[in-house]
Amino acid sequence: MSLVKNMTLPENVTWPRISIVTAVYNGEEYLEATIRSILEQGYPNLEYIIIDDGSTDGTPDIIRKYENHLTFWTSHSNRGLYRSLNVGFARCSGEVMGWLNASDMLHINSLFVVGSVFASFPYVHWITGHPTAFNADGMPVEIASVMPRWSRYPFLAGDNRAIQQESTFWRRGLWEIAGGAMETAYRAEGDFELWLRFFRHAKLYPVDTLIGGYRRHENSLSSSNIQRYQRTCDAIVEKELERVRGGRLIKLHRLITNSVQHLPILGSIWYWITVRILYPLLSWEKPPIIKYKEGKWVASV
Repeated sequence: MSLVKNMTLPENVTWPRISIVTAVYNGEEYLEATIRSILEQGYPNLEYIIIDDGSTDGTPDIIRKYENHLTFWTSHSNRGLYRSLNVGFARCSGEVMGWLNASDMLHINSLFVVGSVFASFPYVHWITGHPTAFNADGMPVEIASVMPRWSRYPFLAGDNRAIQQESTFWRRGLWEIAGGAMETAYRAEGDFELWLRFFRHAKLYPVDTLIGGYRRHENSLSSSNIQRYQRTCDAIVEKELERVRGGRLIKLHRLITNSVQHLPILGSIWYWITVRILYPLLSWEKPPIIKYKEGKWVASV
């Protein structure tokens, strides 16, 4: 396999070691595109680990095709997505961490974005990029028109609930202080639960560029039963609110929202109050957006 050459390193920049884990089960249809989207970037300090969860299709053969470019891979039997990710994360050593599911992809040179952002901002502990999606054929077909901004209290209240996992990376120190493992009780909501733990300790910095994208296809976990996914996320939030100052007020807000959202007039009035008044009041802690200007990354409101 021929990989692209490394990009020229900017002066005074040391590329941090980035660890990426892919957990896969019967992923032969899309896995190779996922692997290539990572390896072909030529990032100079990459640690890539693949955990096969007992696939019975051609997945192991695809992994073997690229094993000389992997840090580690193994196969075990049907432990589930988050247990498999935990196996991979336990093996990694990178300063920066993230995972990419076996049908999703990174955008071109996005690891250099991730590495240079973390190198430029020592106080930034986790980042996420512009939300994007690929269709089943791998074409980038969706890019959010506005770069969202996040903070803990509005997130708990229901604002900007979709933090794109494929575009999100974090420092090892945040991972460790937040527990150092994925919660294994969930089918597809483990990333959402992890974000709530991260929010306890650090602000999420949005980066106004493309990092990763979610491939929309009929077998994806989160879209296969979106109502169940949303109900589980709501239950995770309710549990988190038990430990949050002001959690009762946020619970009341969520109760009112759920009660009036299907009522045309009251729902519109409540939406206006929430978006125009409440969320801005709760958003004092929102960090600035990181953008690339005049040859460097800058954090600007």
